[in-house]
Amino acid sequence: MARRLLTFVAALAGLLVAALIAGGAYMALKTPLSTQTNSNLAPDSCTPGPCANLNGYTIWISKVTVTNDIVHMTVKFQNSSGATHASPEDLTLIDAGRHQSIPITDSPGCKTFDRHAFSGGAYFGPLDLCFRVSSSTPPFTLQWTPDEGAFCCQENITLYPT
Repeated sequence: MARRLLTFVAALAGLLVAALIAGGAYMALKTPLSTQTNSNLAPDSCTPGPCANLNGYTIWISKVTVTNDIVHMTVKFQNSSGATHASPEDLTLIDAGRHQSIPITDSPGCKTFDRHAFSGGAYFGPLDLCFRVSSSTPPFTLQWTPDEGAFCCQENITLYPT
């Protein structure tokens, strides 16, 4: 009888420890949104901001404006990494309501681009892109997921209209 009770308590303690570890891992994955202005968004590895550098593949964002439910921006890339291309599928804009949008072309001045192969430090852009949002209240988050292999990379860039 005592052996069964001891086994039950040990199993319960093990489940409790596993639940605490899983909860801690889940909380570590959450990244809060930055509420700073664009001037402070440039990481040490790229300037001027807002920008991001993932293993030598850099994106710069400029001229962020909002007109009704459309966010306009200019993006430019430089590739000195193992990635082989830039693609519009690599960019998603997330608004304050957590609505996700891909680049659109059905509004005046809104363009897209075809997958573009480049490497060796070459530049691509500037490109004028637009995203439709459900909430025009900043900040916006540009989620960039360049193709740099199976276990790499995603960068969230916080944007404010300029």
